[in-house]
Formats: sequence, structure tokens, C-alpha cells
Amino acid sequence: MSDDPQQATGATGASGVPGAPPAKRRAPVWQRLLPWVITVVCFSYLYTRIAARTPEGQSVVGYLADVFATVNWIAWLALMIPYSFAYLLIDTAVLWRVINWFNTRIEYRHLLPVRASTYIISILNEQVGKGAMAVYLNRREGVPGWQIGSSMLFIMFCEFFYLLSWAVIGVTISWDVVPPVFHGFIYIALGAAVFWCLFVYFFRSARFADSKLRQRDILKAFREGKPRYYLTIILIRSPAIVGAMVVYKYAAGLFGVEIPFLMMMGILPVIFFGTLVPGPFRAVAVTLWPTLFPDHVAQMTVFGLVQHNFFLLFNAGIGLLFLRQANRELFEEPKGSSV
Repeated sequence: MSDDPQQATGATGASGVPGAPPAKRRAPVWQRLLPWVITVVCFSYLYTRIAARTPEGQSVVGYLADVFATVNWIAWLALMIPYSFAYLLIDTAVLWRVINWFNTRIEYRHLLPVRASTYIISILNEQVGKGAMAVYLNRREGVPGWQIGSSMLFIMFCEFFYLLSWAVIGVTISWDVVPPVFHGFIYIALGAAVFWCLFVYFFRSARFADSKLRQRDILKAFREGKPRYYLTIILIRSPAIVGAMVVYKYAAGLFGVEIPFLMMMGILPVIFFGTLVPGPFRAVAVTLWPTLFPDHVAQMTVFGLVQHNFFLLFNAGIGLLFLRQANRELFEEPKGSSV
């Protein structure tokens, strides 16, 4: 993001949105290829593990198809559809809270359809989905694009600590049933807590008020963010992961794998960290499931693929329900504006 003062005064960036930053340079080839390399490595690993478990005379594809055929998909839909709607409500609440802190006053009911519709394009590119939110807030409220970028960065930062907090809670409660390697998250959390304290002190203390890094436009939300703001976002989002623990526990049972709730509490936040790794099909998160349950490699591979990828499709489907209303919010002229 640029620190060009024209952006702060509402100048139009290369994207055509007033106040938006200029277009980013094209990423290096290795950076664009890395997500695909990660995906190929993960799925190659899964293929070899499944092939070793495939009954003699049956193909890997046929073996996986048999797993699909055993699932009660009606019961699975009954779990996933309500959870997807609940996730949208919580996700929008986080966005609404952050925007009202750092950008402009806006009603939740106006933000909900736009947030839902961004799930449609987020399937292909999450950054484009965020760009649609920036366009909406710029058109309706005159918020510069760089300010929205700052708020999105704040949400992403809180997302890390939200997952880490629940990983620590889950691992602590289910200490005796999770793999020992998960115990290391306690030490990661201690280091992260020290970093967070120093981070907040840097952005909130008068001692560093003249720092050029601190004054960058894209870091506006961190300059204004009080310590309680971080905790608030974690608390608002927490019902989503508690709900996910319940949904994933019962969904795994539909795939023939019974996972105790205590164990799900310990492993699910860690697996969700895998969704943060770039790559198509949430490959890292998918790979973690059969790695943790080696006796059910095929079942947990299918489970991981379905849970992490169909969830995105469900969200996009919900977005279609709100698309007409979102288009009105995005493209109708605000009240009182001249045409």
C-alpha cells in the first residue's frame, strides 16, 4: 500500500475507486506457483497413502467413490446449511464491528447482503471479494480504499490470535487425547502473547508516535485499535468455532469416523490454521485429517475435501440469495445524491 497523501484525500487510484491504492505489481512467478506446488505435494502424499489402503483389485477412485456412497448426505446437509448461515451472521458481525470502529457508521442490515455476495467471487479470489466490499463502502459512505484495507488487515491479524487462542484452549482441555505434537502450541501461544503486547505498545504508546512505520496509512486501524478491540473480535467470532466443533464432530460420524468432542476441540483450531496456507482446495487442511487418523485415510480425505471446499460453495450459494439486494446496495445512488 502506498503512503501517497493523495490517497488520504480521496484521490482515485489505479483501481478506479477514489482513495484506493494503485494497482499492485504482478507477483513473481515463484510466488504464483507456490500455492499449486503445495497442493500437488499434499495431494500426491494423500494418493500414496490411500493407494496403500485400497483393497486389491479396486482403484483409488473407486475406493473413494465407495466412501461417498456410504454417507447420509441428507443428514450432512442438515448440519452444514444452518452452520453456513450462522457463520455468515457472525462473519458479518465482525466486519460490522470493525468498520464502525475505524471507518464509518453503518447498519448491520445494510452490510449483510453485501458481505454474503462477496462469498461468490471469493471462491476464485478472496482479494477480489474484499475489493467489492471496498467499492461498496466507497460508493455508499465515501470511505477511501486504503482505510478498508487497514480494517481488513486488522481482521486478519485478529483471526490469527482467535485461532491460536482456541487452539490453546482446546489442547489444554484435551491434553491427553490430542497428538503430543499439538502440545507445542502452548509455547507458540506464549511467544505470540509477548509479541502482541509489544505490538500494541508500539502502536498505542506515545513513545513511538513519530515512527514512520506507525504512521503508514495501511496501519491506521492498529494506531486506533485499543487492546479491548482485539479481545472483542475474538469473542464475537468464537461462536463460529464452537459451532464448527459440534458440526465437524457429527459430520465425521457420517463418514464412519467417530471423534470424541474433547479431541475435536483440540484438533480443529489447529486444522483451521491449515486453511490459512495458500493453495487451491484447502490442500493443507485436507491433508491434516488423514494424517491425524491414519486408520481411516480414505474416509478422512473425503471428509476433509467435502468439509473445507463444499463449505465455500455453500457460502457462495447463500451469497446468491442476497445478490439482488446486494446489487441494490452497491449500484443504486445513495439517498440525497444527485444523478
